[in-house]
Amino acid sequence: MDKQCTPEDEVPQVGNAPRKAFLRAEGLYKSYTLGKRSVDVLRGVSLTVQAAGFVAVRGASGAGKSTLLHLLGGLDSPNSGEIEIEGQNLTALSPSQLSRFRNIKVGFIFQAYHLFPELDALENVCLPGRMARMEAAKTVSKARGLLAMVGLAHRMEHRPYELSGGEQQRVAIARALINEPRLILADEPTGNLDSHTGEEIIEVLCGLGKEREATLIIATHDAKLAGRAPRVLELVDGEIRGE
Repeated sequence: MDKQCTPEDEVPQVGNAPRKAFLRAEGLYKSYTLGKRSVDVLRGVSLTVQAAGFVAVRGASGAGKSTLLHLLGGLDSPNSGEIEIEGQNLTALSPSQLSRFRNIKVGFIFQAYHLFPELDALENVCLPGRMARMEAAKTVSKARGLLAMVGLAHRMEHRPYELSGGEQQRVAIARALINEPRLILADEPTGNLDSHTGEEIIEVLCGLGKEREATLIIATHDAKLAGRAPRVLELVDGEIRGE
C-alpha cells in the first residue's frame, strides 16, 4: 500500500487557538460563453486548506478541476465568490497586484509542461526568478540546486526537445519552486507520463510539502497520486460532492 504524505492534521498548532486556514474559497461560480451558449463550470465551490496541506482534486474530464486550480492561483477570476490566501483577498487585487502575487506566492505545474523550447533547462527554471527581480547569481545558483534536487544535474544545458516527458516535468517542478512559493498547484502532473515515470514524479511531488513546507493542491485522474494525498475532494459537474 502506498504511504500517504504528511496529513494536514500534523501541521503545528499554537496553544488551543484554532488554526487559521491558509487558503479559503467561498461560493466560487465560473461560467464561460461559447457562442450563444453559457456553460457553467463551477457551481458554488467552497473549500479550506491548511498550511502545508496536501489535497488532491479528482473528477471526470469537464468536471471543473483545471478551472478551480486556475481560480485558486489567480490565473482566472470567478464570476462570483471569494478566494483568500494567507489573508489576501485575490478577488480584490488589481491585475498588476495579481501578477505579482502569482509570481511570488504560487508555483504552477502543468500537464503540458509549458517550457520555452528555445531555452535550456537551467534557463527555463531561472525565468520566474528573473521576473521577480532576484539577483542573477542567486537565481542561477538556486536553479542549479533545484535541478539537482529533481535529478537533472546532468541535463541543465539541454533544451526541452532533448528531454523525455518525465525530465520535462521535473524541469517544470523545479521552475515552480524557484521563488519558494507557499502554494503549489499541479494540474494533471502525471497525465502525459508512463506509469513508471509517473510514479517517480509522484515521489518528487510528495516530498515538496515536507521539504518546502508548501501547500500542495493537485488535480488528477491518477488514482495512485490521489491515493498519496491525505485529503481527496471529488468534483462532480462543478460541485464538490464528496471528501
